[in-house]
Amino acid sequence: MHKFSFTGVLLTLLSGVLLAVSGATAAQGNTGQDGVKVGEMSIFRKLAPSGALENQAAQQYLQTMQQAQQQHALAPASHKQVIRLRAIAAKLVPYALRWNPRAKEWKWQVNLIGSKQINAYCMPGGKIAFYTGILDTLKLTDDEVAIVMGHEIAHALREHGAERAGKSMAANLGVRALELVAGVKGYDPSVAGAVGGGIVKMGMLKFSRDDETEADVVGLDIAARAGYDPRAGVALWQKMGLASKGAPPQWLSTHPAGQDRIAEIRRHLPEVMPLYAQAKGVDIKSIMPYRSNVSTIAAVN
Repeated sequence: MHKFSFTGVLLTLLSGVLLAVSGATAAQGNTGQDGVKVGEMSIFRKLAPSGALENQAAQQYLQTMQQAQQQHALAPASHKQVIRLRAIAAKLVPYALRWNPRAKEWKWQVNLIGSKQINAYCMPGGKIAFYTGILDTLKLTDDEVAIVMGHEIAHALREHGAERAGKSMAANLGVRALELVAGVKGYDPSVAGAVGGGIVKMGMLKFSRDDETEADVVGLDIAARAGYDPRAGVALWQKMGLASKGAPPQWLSTHPAGQDRIAEIRRHLPEVMPLYAQAKGVDIKSIMPYRSNVSTIAAVN
C-alpha cells in the first residue's frame, strides 16, 4: 500500500507538469485566412531568448562548414546541386517570412555537405544545410527538395529549438519540485527524481513529434505558395520509408511514423492545393497527379 501511494504521488505531480507544458502549446489563433491553420507559437520559447539561440546557431553552423571544408566535403558555390538548392530556397524564403517577423532580419545561408547521411536541417536564424545522402539516396525531385527544405525552415520559423529548451527547463523544475515533495512525504528523493525523469522524457518525445507534425504542415504551405507541388510530400515519405526500414517505433521516436506523416499531409492537401494552383496560375481542376521519379511509387492525386 505504501508503494502504491508513492507511485500515485509521482504520477499525480508529473501529470500536472506535463499537462502544464502541453497546455501552453494549444492552438490560440491562425496566421491567415488561406492555407494551413496552426496555433500561435509556444510561450515556452520565451524562456530561451531567440537572439541568443540564433547567435549560437550561427557560430555552430560556421564551425560545421569550416570543418566540412577542411575535410573537402563542403560543396563549392559552383556545384550544380548547390545552385539548385539555393534557387529553391530563394523561392521559398519570401513565403516563409509571414510565419515569423524575425525572419526578415535573418542572414539566410544554404550549403551542401558531402556525406551519406540522409539528413537536412535549418538552424535558428535561417542557416540551412543539406547532405548529399538525402539528395542521392532518395533521388529527390525539385518538389521533394522543396518539401524537405520547407519542413526544416518551418522548425526555425516556429522557434522549435527555443520551445524545446523552454519545455526542458520547465520539466526539470517540475522534477526538482517532485524530489522536494517526495522528501517531505518521507520517500527517497533520488528514486522520485529517476521515475519522474523517465515520465518527463516520454512526454517530451511526444512534444517533439508534435513539432515535427507542425513543421510538416507549415512546410507544405510554404512550398505550395512558392509553386512546388505539396503532394510531393506523400512521395517523399514513401521514399523515406523504403530507406529507413528498422526505424524505432513511433512512441520511442521524436519523429512521427511515416504512414502517420503521409496521412497528415493528405489531410492538409485541400488547404494547400489551391495555393499551389494559384502560384502556377492554373485552374486546380486541371492539375495532373504528382508523379515522382521512382516507378514503384504511385502517382499522387
